[in-house]
Amino acid sequence: MRSDNVTKGMQQAPHRSLFNALGLTAEELNRPLVGIVSSYNEIVPGHINIDKIVDAVKLGVAMAGGTPRVFPAIAVCDGIAMGHIGMKYSLVTRDLIADSTECMALAHQFDALVMIPNCDKNVPGLLMAAARINVPTIFVSGGPMLAGHVGGKKRSLSSMFEAVGANAAGLMTEEEVKDYENNVCPTCGSCSGMYTANSMNCLTEALGMGLKGNGTIPAVYSERIRLAKQAGMQIMELLKKDIKPRDIMTEKAFMNALTVDMALGCSTNSMLHLPAIAHEAGIDLNLDIANELSAKTPNLCHLAPAGSTYMEDLNEAGGVYAVMNELTKKDLLYTDIITVTGKTVGENIKNCFNRNPEVIRPVENPYSETGGIAVLKGNLAPDSCVVKRSAVVPEMMVHEGPAKVFDCEEDAIAAIKGGKIVEGDVVVIRYEGPKGGPGMREMLNPTSAIAGMGLGASVALITDGRFSGASRGASIGHVSPEAAMGGPIALVENGDIIKINIPENTITLDVPDEVLDERRKNLKPVEPKVTTGYLARYRKLVTSANRGAILETR
Repeated sequence: MRSDNVTKGMQQAPHRSLFNALGLTAEELNRPLVGIVSSYNEIVPGHINIDKIVDAVKLGVAMAGGTPRVFPAIAVCDGIAMGHIGMKYSLVTRDLIADSTECMALAHQFDALVMIPNCDKNVPGLLMAAARINVPTIFVSGGPMLAGHVGGKKRSLSSMFEAVGANAAGLMTEEEVKDYENNVCPTCGSCSGMYTANSMNCLTEALGMGLKGNGTIPAVYSERIRLAKQAGMQIMELLKKDIKPRDIMTEKAFMNALTVDMALGCSTNSMLHLPAIAHEAGIDLNLDIANELSAKTPNLCHLAPAGSTYMEDLNEAGGVYAVMNELTKKDLLYTDIITVTGKTVGENIKNCFNRNPEVIRPVENPYSETGGIAVLKGNLAPDSCVVKRSAVVPEMMVHEGPAKVFDCEEDAIAAIKGGKIVEGDVVVIRYEGPKGGPGMREMLNPTSAIAGMGLGASVALITDGRFSGASRGASIGHVSPEAAMGGPIALVENGDIIKINIPENTITLDVPDEVLDERRKNLKPVEPKVTTGYLARYRKLVTSANRGAILETR
C-alpha cells in the first residue's frame, strides 16, 4: 500500500507519532488510508450541504474497512462572481484545485481518494487531479438544486439574470424582479439547469468516474446521502481491484463523454474542461472530433436554459444512464469499458430505461438529429469557437450582421442596457480570453440582458471569453486565437459584416484579406489588465481555449 510509506516500519515511527496526535489508533493505521477531498464552504450554494456528503462518505469508507481522512478543495460560485473582477478568478481555480489536491494526496501518501465537488471549476479541477495522481478514485457530488417556482412555472438562475435584462428594457417591474429574486434558488445545490456544474457532474457519470445518479439526484434528497455511503464503500472495492482513473478515463471514455454531452445539450464550458482532463490522462482530445460526433448524435434533452425542464426532471426520467441507454440504440457508445462500479458501461446502463419521453426524447424522435454543441471555424476563429446549438432559436442558426465591438464585458453591458444594440447586430467582446482577461470570464450578464430585452432571436454575441452554461441564444465563445494573442478577432472594426452559419460550422469576417493584413500592421499591443498576483502568473502560463486553457511552462 502507498500509505506504508507513512505508517509501516521503524523509519516511520515519527510519522506514526503524528498520526497519534490526530487520535488515530493502531487498528486505523493498519487499514488503507483514504483521502476525502471536501469542497465544503459557506459561500457557494452548491457546497453548503457537502458536509453531510462528507460524513456519509466517511461512514461508507469505515464500514468497508478503510480509514478516511478529510482535506479541503476550494470552489468559486460563478453566479456570485459574475459581472465583476471576481469572474477573472473562476476558471483559474481549476488549476489551483488540481495542484493543491495533488500536493495533499502525494504528500500524505493516500491509498485512494473520494472526490466531493459540485460547482463549475471544482468538478473538472478534481477530475484533472484524479487523472494526474492516478490512485483509485471515485466521485460523488453535492447534487443539483431544485427548480424554483415563479408565477406557477419552474424557474432557475438563468431566469433571474434575464429578469434583470427585462427590467432594464421596461418589460418587468422591480416588484416582479423581486419575486424572481426570492424564489428562483429555493434550495442548496448546483443551480438547477443544465449549466456547467451539472453538465460536468453528468459527464462524470459518462466518463465512468461516478456512480449512477451522481449528476442528477437533487442535493436535498436523502438518496444523495445513500449515494455518498455507497461511494465510500465502493472506493474500497476499487482499491482491492486496483482500478485507477487512467484505467477508466481512456480515449473511448472521452468519446463517450463527448457523445453524452451532445445528447444532453451540456454547457459549452465542457469544451474547455474535457480537453484539459484528457490532457492530464495523457490523451490529446482534439475538438475537431466534436463536430464529427455531433453529426451522428441526436440531441435528446432541452433542459434549462434551452427548455423548460430541469435536473430534477432528468433525474425522475432515468438520469444520465437512461440517456446513455437511448444512445446505445444507435450504437453510439463504447459499452465494453470499465467504470468505478467495477462493471462495464454496458452492464451499468442495461436496465436503465427512459421513464419520460418528454424530458429525454427517444432517439427516434430527438429535438434534432445533431448534437447540442457545435464547433465553428473560419477566418474569424481559425482554430475554433464554440456555441450551444441546442439553445439557439431556429432563426439565428444562420445570421449575418454588422459588428458592434467592445474591448471588455463592462462596455458591452453598458451599450446593451443603453439601447445601443439593435436587431441584426453582432456584439463582439474581446480581450476577455485566457490571457487577455486574464482568466477568461464567462459572460452571463450580456447574454441575459440581450434575452431579457427581447433581442435573443435577432442579436448574436461573439467573444474570446466564455459564456455561462446558463446563457442561451447565438452566444459564441472561446474564439481562438484570442485577441491578446493577435487573433483575427482583434482586427474586427465596428460595422464589419460577420457571417455565422451554425449548421455548416462556419464563422466568417466578411472583410478582404488585404484589408485585414493592413489592420494587422497597425495593430498595437494591448497592455495586460492585471500585472500582479496569481492572475499575472496564470496569464504567462495559460494556453488557448481550443486546447482547454491548460497551463504550460514552456
